[in-house]
Amino acid sequence: MIKTHAVDLLGPVKPEWNDILSADALEFVTALVREFQPRRQELLQRRRARQADIQAGQMPDFLPETAAIRQAEWQVAPAPADLRNRRVEITGPTDRKMVINALNSGANVFMADFEDANTPSWHNLIDGQANLYDAVRREIEFISPEGQEYSLKDQTATLAVRPRGWHLPEKHVLIDGQPISGSLFDFGLYFFHNAQEQLNRGSGPYFYLPKLQSHLEARLWNDVFNFAQDALGIPAGSIRATVLIEHILATFEMEEILYELREHSSGLNLGRWDYIFSYIKVFSHRSDFVLPDRAQVGMTSHFLRSAAELLTHTCHKRGAHAMGGMSAFIPRRDDLAANDKAINQVRVDKTREAGQGFDGAWVAHPGLVGPVKEVFDGAFEGDNQLDRVPEANVTAADLLAVTPGEVSETGFRNNIDVALQYIEAWLGGRGAVGIYYLMEDVATAEIARSQLWQWLHYGAALNDGRRLTPDLYRDIRAQEVAKLVHRRQTHAFAQAVELLDELVLSPTFLEFLTLPGYQRLD
Repeated sequence: MIKTHAVDLLGPVKPEWNDILSADALEFVTALVREFQPRRQELLQRRRARQADIQAGQMPDFLPETAAIRQAEWQVAPAPADLRNRRVEITGPTDRKMVINALNSGANVFMADFEDANTPSWHNLIDGQANLYDAVRREIEFISPEGQEYSLKDQTATLAVRPRGWHLPEKHVLIDGQPISGSLFDFGLYFFHNAQEQLNRGSGPYFYLPKLQSHLEARLWNDVFNFAQDALGIPAGSIRATVLIEHILATFEMEEILYELREHSSGLNLGRWDYIFSYIKVFSHRSDFVLPDRAQVGMTSHFLRSAAELLTHTCHKRGAHAMGGMSAFIPRRDDLAANDKAINQVRVDKTREAGQGFDGAWVAHPGLVGPVKEVFDGAFEGDNQLDRVPEANVTAADLLAVTPGEVSETGFRNNIDVALQYIEAWLGGRGAVGIYYLMEDVATAEIARSQLWQWLHYGAALNDGRRLTPDLYRDIRAQEVAKLVHRRQTHAFAQAVELLDELVLSPTFLEFLTLPGYQRLD
């Protein structure tokens, strides 16, 4: 253990991490934590109170107390030059090879992820900070075990960083004897080391903000930004942040979220997979909100389509970018017909988003940058569609509409299979995992395990008439584990089964799999 003033570092410090974990950097993080930790705790308690109100019968709606903001005339700050064209943004974790390949991918923006695509082990977090430090200075290189060399091209994507959500702690760092916010730790280290350097190079400190549930949580981030800029002498408004709308409660406050961040806002992104998960979570107490097989809940479902239409309308009304969802497909060479079919499905999905008014969308693999960029190039000229404000007559009922459909044994098995594969990889240190030619992150596992809980909790009927029970779950789970073990020489599925069972068989809905999962990480 290393102690620096009020800071206890419980994780090891490699020699190459000394600069990242310098006394000055930790002093800056300490200042952030002492200033904002009490408000963070209050907002997390507010989340719990709001959920209790919903369970008591108070359905979500647009806030009457902020109607004046929605009715007033205002705009967010204009986008900086390197964030005006965002047709394609690639996302991924912060390991060294990934950072180089993503920056070289031809995408407009690379979102380096400390959150859903990253297992928050101490090594991953600090090594990721070191990799981004080198990338900002164009000093990053990598040589694979096979001897292949990787380095940056002359033209690279604009870098943005996603810190962890407000709910996640950093247990390896104690300040005044208490674990700190993962959000403030990730943001603080990155901003301290790179904000001025990025400005010197003609860019800026750009961020993605995950898991927000209210405009008050956006206000907290805005105050963090102002405090950080003032503390380091960074010009006001240098920070730009895109908020992920991946929680259904945030959808009712999108204008207010933009308003709170308006000097620092660079738009909203509809995080479709986490959004579905949040829908299940918020209404986990309601048997009439049970969703069908995951494959039947797509962006044409009424509640998701309504959220997309409201987001593009809201963003462009306020001069902010509207960013579309993830294309998770991993191109394949073993089956060209299947590859072509999947690429065509991606094109259909992105054509729909471009038609809805989105200014760009996410991909998880460099092989999708070209096809997605081609769709948005064909949809509009110039950098974006900010001058187009789509119509949106979206009500609370539209955002809460339940998707009809059925639950099948195939869907049940797939959720068990994918959840186990992802959790096993996540516990082993990999947060972005290729499963059946899709690049999965935490959001997929959250949907899978939350659907399993929902179906079991309410005894949903399969389309063959059987009721889903804990005993049937255990039987099918054992079968799926046997298949996975048969395909793998080495594995750690026992721990994954333990965590999945804890999540799926709990009498109450557990809010995030990453919280009990984090306790199992070193």
